[in-house]
Amino acid sequence: MSQKLKIQKPKIPTQLTPFDYNEREDSYINMALISDCSISQEEVEKVRFEEVVFRNVTFLDGSFRFVQLTDVIFERCDLSNVDFTDGIIHRVEFRDCKLLGLNLADAALRNVLFENCNLNMGSFGYADLKEMRFENCSLRSADFYETKFNKLGFKECDLEDVNFTGTTLKGVDLSTCKFNHLNLSLDSVAGCVVSADQAIGFARLLGLEIKE
Repeated sequence: MSQKLKIQKPKIPTQLTPFDYNEREDSYINMALISDCSISQEEVEKVRFEEVVFRNVTFLDGSFRFVQLTDVIFERCDLSNVDFTDGIIHRVEFRDCKLLGLNLADAALRNVLFENCNLNMGSFGYADLKEMRFENCSLRSADFYETKFNKLGFKECDLEDVNFTGTTLKGVDLSTCKFNHLNLSLDSVAGCVVSADQAIGFARLLGLEIKE
């Protein structure tokens, strides 16, 4: 599934205006390039970004609950521990980003790509994910507790100790990913696509004894 999944790309204008986010005057930012800066710790709700590129930006533990991101690209950014709880995220790409502990709980994500990102300990609990792909990402100890999936792809990702408890993996292809241990429910693995070697590991996870 991950190879066939088509993700709509962000619609970014050819010309973007350099913008200093720390001098913003309202909660709506569009057609902007925000680059080579730090966004200091703050708590703001319902900020809206459209047609924006973030490049080499460090977010310092900010809280952006109910954020709206539409046609946005993050390149080589650090969003570790940033709170995007209840966000609406559509046609967004995260490329080569550090996203340790990123909180996307209860968020709605559509047409989102994570590529070459560190998402260890990221939170997607109760989120609604549709038409999303993770490529060459580390998601060690990430949390997908009771997450809704629709057209989700994982390609060559590290999923060690990911929590899929309460989440159905039907139609999700994990065959190119690596993991020794996953947290999941017995009824969640039906229809999940795995490699032959992974199938043995899944059997052990479910309490079966494999006779060599």
